[in-house]
Amino acid sequence: MDGIMSKGSLASLATVATVLQFLTGTCFMWLKYGVLTEESTLILVNFIGSALFFSYTVVFFIFCVNKREVIRQMMVISCIILSATLYTLFETDDEKSIRVIGLLCCCLAVLFFASPLTMLAHVIRTQNTDSLPFPIIVASFFVCLLWTAYGVLIGDRFIQIPNLLGGILAGIQLTLYVIYPKKKASFSGGPRYSPLVSENPIL
Repeated sequence: MDGIMSKGSLASLATVATVLQFLTGTCFMWLKYGVLTEESTLILVNFIGSALFFSYTVVFFIFCVNKREVIRQMMVISCIILSATLYTLFETDDEKSIRVIGLLCCCLAVLFFASPLTMLAHVIRTQNTDSLPFPIIVASFFVCLLWTAYGVLIGDRFIQIPNLLGGILAGIQLTLYVIYPKKKASFSGGPRYSPLVSENPIL
């Protein structure tokens, strides 16, 4: 964040807006699910997550050059959130609302956890794991294990399934660091971004 503030622009972070807004939307949907299921842990964690990611998005928007693309992405995320919110307001069957929102949360979580898998072909081909974000993968692995355990404790399959899959996917990526130990930075090129991002220029 300090680097962003000091540079006054985000020329090297063209994917940040999409990722931040995706995470903001994901946290908000889990927050909504927590409210529906009255799970205080989900509410607290995702309220904080939504606030943090939203604030990061605002900072990005202030310093980015191409604000039109960021606004377009904001509108897409906002439409998804608004549609889900309106559905829960007008759906009289609470159990059905929980199932629908829970399924949506599962899909968003799996999409996020699986995003680095698009780089596996490049890693295997080059036998180089430099393109994989090691700290994020490690954090995802342990966080997924904790949330899976929490889902088992409260008997919630919508928490168990995506986090179990996320833990497995993160574990697969971690094994690549054992098979292909990290080398010095190379300039051979290759995918270094998430498939969640748009190819359209943001900055």
